Amino acid sequence: MDPSTRASFRTWLFPLAALACLTPWMGPASALILGSSLALVAGNPWPKPTAAWTKRVLAWSIVGLGAGMNLGAVLKAGSHGLLLTFCTILATLGLGTLLARTLRVKGKAGLLVSAGTAICGGSAIAALAPAIDAPEEDTSVALATVFLLNAVGLVLFPAIGHALALGQRDFGFWSALAIHDTSSVVGAGMAYGPQALQIGTTVKLARALWIVPLTFGAAALLRKQGAPRRHPWFILGFLLAAAAFTWLPGMQGFGDALAGLSRKGMALALFGIGAGISPQGLRRVGPRPLVMGLVLWIVVAASSLGLIRAGVI
Repeated sequence: MDPSTRASFRTWLFPLAALACLTPWMGPASALILGSSLALVAGNPWPKPTAAWTKRVLAWSIVGLGAGMNLGAVLKAGSHGLLLTFCTILATLGLGTLLARTLRVKGKAGLLVSAGTAICGGSAIAALAPAIDAPEEDTSVALATVFLLNAVGLVLFPAIGHALALGQRDFGFWSALAIHDTSSVVGAGMAYGPQALQIGTTVKLARALWIVPLTFGAAALLRKQGAPRRHPWFILGFLLAAAAFTWLPGMQGFGDALAGLSRKGMALALFGIGAGISPQGLRRVGPRPLVMGLVLWIVVAASSLGLIRAGVI
């Protein structure tokens, strides 16, 4: 293929692929893989415009996701075991930091993987990345790590739960603590039973609210270290949308529709993040974040299961 034909091909291919991310058949993980594959194989013809619109779509999608959250139920669930939740998140972040230093994970990928493991997977990474100005390669590798472990957990956890004869309550708590994304917690809960589904989903959504202090805290810490000033306004927008669509009468139906639209926006944003990577950037990040994420996940899953079996949780 001559250079002019190749350039014309890329010019048509990227917009069509981006539109495909808005279809019902394309999820966040698939969108990230599609964007990354195109960037590595064909090359992104518009790297700077892609980075600009990706940040905007990502921010507004996070705001819109708040519209589908019942803030009253989440706050009620989160108020029970508040200290335990804080301690488990802090312990996971601390262990992740230690592992990142031990394995010499470069850039900000280690922090992103730790946040995704501690709170709610891809959503936490997507919210934290722009607040700390994470490079697209770091964000893509962190997301890929979480999505891969998420898929494994969705299949593996129900089988382990049945083998250990875990009750519905115990499995619900375990899935919320140890499976990364809310969607996979829902899938595992559905496979295990209705009570496990209800408990797992509610506890996971309550943990998702910890994105707010984590994002502001990380941004403030990096500012003290001389990083550019970032204002994660979209996190406040997420909370305001959740509050408005929870307590304003007659807004729930519209909120659910807006949240559904925002999930497609998130898929489009993840396509843009994947489209921003380069072979040089991937070589810089390397495979260490995946190893770190796997070790951290195993420790979190094993320790949380031990606490549940011991009656602490």
